[in-house]
Amino acid sequence: MKYYTNLLALSAIAGSSAFVVQPNASSRGTSLRSVNGSPEFPTATSQGTAGVKPSVGSTGASSLTKSGPQPTSTQEIWETLAPVTVQGDTLRTCSFDEDVERVEVFLKSEGRPLNANVELWQGPDNAPQKMSVYLEDGSLRPFRATVECPGSSNAISIRNTGQMEFPLTAGVEADYGGSDSAGSPSENISATSTSRVIQGGAVYTTPFPPAVQSVQVMLKSDGRPLNARVELLQGPNNNKQVMEIYTEDGSERAFYAIIDTPGVGNVVRIVNTATVEFPITACVEPYVVDNSAGAGESSSARGITWS
Repeated sequence: MKYYTNLLALSAIAGSSAFVVQPNASSRGTSLRSVNGSPEFPTATSQGTAGVKPSVGSTGASSLTKSGPQPTSTQEIWETLAPVTVQGDTLRTCSFDEDVERVEVFLKSEGRPLNANVELWQGPDNAPQKMSVYLEDGSLRPFRATVECPGSSNAISIRNTGQMEFPLTAGVEADYGGSDSAGSPSENISATSTSRVIQGGAVYTTPFPPAVQSVQVMLKSDGRPLNARVELLQGPNNNKQVMEIYTEDGSERAFYAIIDTPGVGNVVRIVNTATVEFPITACVEPYVVDNSAGAGESSSARGITWS
C-alpha cells in the first residue's frame, strides 16, 4: 500500500505544469525550471541594462536612440530565453520566491493570432493583477509586460484561451533587484516622462511616426483599483494589439508594457474603463527609435502628441 501511494505521488508530480524559480546567488537573473522536465527559462539582465546598438554610419544599419535608460529590444531578449509552448486552452504557472521583485512576461506565436490571460497570483484565490491579451500577429508584435511582485507567495499564471490550433510560446524573466538594480521600469518612466491623467470613462489616443519601432506604456493610480484597455491601432478601427488590465492597487502594481510598432500609421489608444471616481495616470514614450526611418531626435516631443 505504501509503495502504491508513493507511485501515485510521483505520477502527480510528473504531470504537473507548474514552474518554480531556482535561486541563483551569482546574478540577479534566475532560471524557471519545470518540474516535469520542460525547458528552463534562462534569464538575461533586466530591461534597460543592455547597451544600445551603435550606429555604423551610412551602411544602411539604423541607430537606436531613446531618452533615459538604454533599451533592450524584445527580439534581443527572446534570443536569450528558452521558452516553453502553451497549447490552446491550457494553463501554465510559474512560482518564485519572495526575493523576486518583478518579472517580465513574454508571449508570442508563429504569426497566428494570440489570445491569452496573464494573472499574478498571491496566495489562494487572490489575483491582484490580471491581463487579457490579444495579438493579431504574435510574431510581428509579441507581448512584453512587467509585473510587480511585492510580498511573498507570488506566481504567474499564463492561460492560452485560443483554440488547440493556436499554440503560443511563453517566456518569463525574473529580477531580484538589489543594489545593482536599475529600479522599477514604471518608476523610471514616471521620473523622466510627462504623464497625463485619464479620468474614468475617458479615451486618449497617441499617434507616433514610423521612426518609432516600439513604445513603452505605463499606467498607475493613486492606490485605488485600475481598470483600463490599451490598444495598438494601425488604421481606423484596426486593432493590432489589445490589452485589458485590472490591478487591485495601481500604485503598488503599476502596469508597464513595451509594444512593438512596425510599419506606419500606428496609434496607441488608452481607455479608462472604470467609473469617474477612479482616474489613472498614463505615460506613453518611444522605446526604440530608428532614425533611418525618417524621424530624427529633434522631432517635436519625440513624436508623441496627446489628443
